[in-house]
Amino acid sequence: MSSLVIDLVLCGVAYVVLIYFVATLTKAKINKNRRNNDDDGDGGVEDFTPPKIDLPPGIVWPSEDKDKTKKPVVF
Repeated sequence: MSSLVIDLVLCGVAYVVLIYFVATLTKAKINKNRRNNDDDGDGGVEDFTPPKIDLPPGIVWPSEDKDKTKKPVVF
């Protein structure tokens, strides 16, 4: 056989062995993470309050509109 064919066969075998080891090692890590599913992985303190955005004068968010007693304008 040619040395090129032998090199290609050996590279193919090494590739298959490496993929096998990578697949088995990552599968063990994935299964370990599935057992403990109470952590979302972000870390830190959860803060669900929306940010306070400084709007120009006269512009308000609809949820902060305090004058809801206005009557609709009829034309």
